[in-house]
Amino acid sequence: MSGYEFVLLVLAGIGAGLAGAVAGLASIISYPALLATGLSPVIANVTNTVALVFSGLGSTLGSRPELYGQGRRMRVLGVAAALGGALGAVLLLLTPAGAFERVVPVLIGGASLCVLIPRPRAQRHHSGSDARWVVAGVFAVSVYGGYFGAAAGVLLLALLLFATAESLPNSNAIKNAVLALANSIAALGFVVFSDVVWLAVVPLSIGFFVGGWLGPLLVRRMPAQPLRLLIAMAGLGIAIRLGLQAY
Repeated sequence: MSGYEFVLLVLAGIGAGLAGAVAGLASIISYPALLATGLSPVIANVTNTVALVFSGLGSTLGSRPELYGQGRRMRVLGVAAALGGALGAVLLLLTPAGAFERVVPVLIGGASLCVLIPRPRAQRHHSGSDARWVVAGVFAVSVYGGYFGAAAGVLLLALLLFATAESLPNSNAIKNAVLALANSIAALGFVVFSDVVWLAVVPLSIGFFVGGWLGPLLVRRMPAQPLRLLIAMAGLGIAIRLGLQAY
C-alpha cells in the first residue's frame, strides 16, 4: 500500500466515523474508499466490517454520558445484536452477494422518513425494558448490519426513535453501542473464516476511531430537528442510489 492510499484511508475513516456516529452512514464513505484502493467488493466489505470495530469503539466511548444507567437495557439489546450480527456474517459468506439488494432500498427509504416522525415527549434516559418487537427489530437490523450494513444505523435509529420517547442523542448513543457489538461479532467471524486486508484495516481503523469518538460530541451539541432532517435526507439519498443499482 502506497503512502497516498494510507492517507486516503485515514481521512476516509475519519469522515466515515463521523458519518457513522452521527447518522449511521459510515460505510457509504469507507466502502468506496476501499474499492478505490483496488480491493474486490466482497473483500472490501469484509475489511470494512473489521475496521468498523474501531468506529464502534470510538462512538461508544464518546456516548458514555448518554449510556450511563442503561446497563440492563444494553444487556438485552446487546444479546439480540450479537446474534443478529453473527447470522448476518454467515449469510454474507454463504449467500449470493445480491440477495438483499431489492429490499434494502425500501427499508432504508422508509426508515429515513421515520426519523422525521416527531415523538410526543423526550426523556433523557430510557433505562427500563424494551418491548419484544423492539428487541426483534434490533435483531433484524443487526442481521443486515452483519451482512452489509449500508445505512444500518439509520434503520436502527429510526426504530429506537419510533419506539421510545428518548431524545435524539440518547437514541443515537444506544444505536452506536448496539451496532458496535453486532459489527464486532460479524468482524470476528470474518477474521476467522474470510480474507482480511490488514494493511487497509490499520489506517481505516485510525480514522474510524477518531471520527467515531467525535461524532457523539457533535450530536450532543447540534439542534435535534435539523440533525434529524440531515440524517433523513442522507438516508434517502442512499436508498435512491441503491434502488437505481438494484432495479
